[in-house]
Amino acid sequence: MPEEQSLQTDFRKRPEILVITGISGAGRSTAANTLEDEGWYVVDNIPPQMLEALADLVTCAPDSMPKLAVGIDIRSRALFNDLPAAIDTLRKSDVEFSMLFMDAKDKDIIARYEAQRRPHPLQGEGRVLDGIVRERKLFSELKEAADSVIDTSDMNVHQLAKTIREMYSQKGPKLLNLTLMSFGFKYGAPSDANMMVDMRFIPNPHWVPELRALTGKDAGVRDFVFQNPGTLEFVENYLQALRPVITGYRHEGKHYATIAIGCTGGKHRSVAVTEELARRLSENPEIHVNIQHRDIGRE
Repeated sequence: MPEEQSLQTDFRKRPEILVITGISGAGRSTAANTLEDEGWYVVDNIPPQMLEALADLVTCAPDSMPKLAVGIDIRSRALFNDLPAAIDTLRKSDVEFSMLFMDAKDKDIIARYEAQRRPHPLQGEGRVLDGIVRERKLFSELKEAADSVIDTSDMNVHQLAKTIREMYSQKGPKLLNLTLMSFGFKYGAPSDANMMVDMRFIPNPHWVPELRALTGKDAGVRDFVFQNPGTLEFVENYLQALRPVITGYRHEGKHYATIAIGCTGGKHRSVAVTEELARRLSENPEIHVNIQHRDIGRE
């Protein structure tokens, strides 16, 4: 058997442990429920000291528990001092380990708590915002250590579930799950992007009356965007620049990344370029491409 094929076969046999954590109200429960529906064994809110024991368990019985998701939230705050060491141990163990951090803008988290008429677990006698500020301070290093960050500010539960399924349900050898997200700068840049590019150097189809109501997924807009001589040059050069990045991610064990492609409103230029980049990147068998058009439906 060739060496590369042997390595892929061994890699598939390694059990997976995913730690799901993040800011309260950002969607951790939805993510855990979705993974459970996708066949993951989900354990909620265990002490960090038990992570190493779980790694030993799934390593001894990889067939019975090949994919384990562990939820850790603010209820474990008294044990957080031990969490970095536990994560470091897991990264060195014989499991495929990754950590997902769920986040959202303060205003969205506040709205979710108000809709449910529940207090934030850290607000005490203060406001929900006071609890969020305390939690962000406590979680700051954990967010930096995460393999993937999902900003759920503009997602409903169905959109979040779809994102989780696209990221974690593929079978076969572990791929680089690459999310390409179009967005509009006027609505704010996404906070969970690993890389960001700006398509505002391309003439704007918004100012062409017959194209204004269309999107970058329509042929007329796509043709307009790629008739600009700089667009195709950008796409080809950017794909070349991504090659060492993608190779490096795989060598470093980073399996989730997000590239945000922006224009003014997130409807025309960024959408067309995102679709073209996704089409070309999907030709690479080591990449699983997810497409998100964050602002395509906004006016």
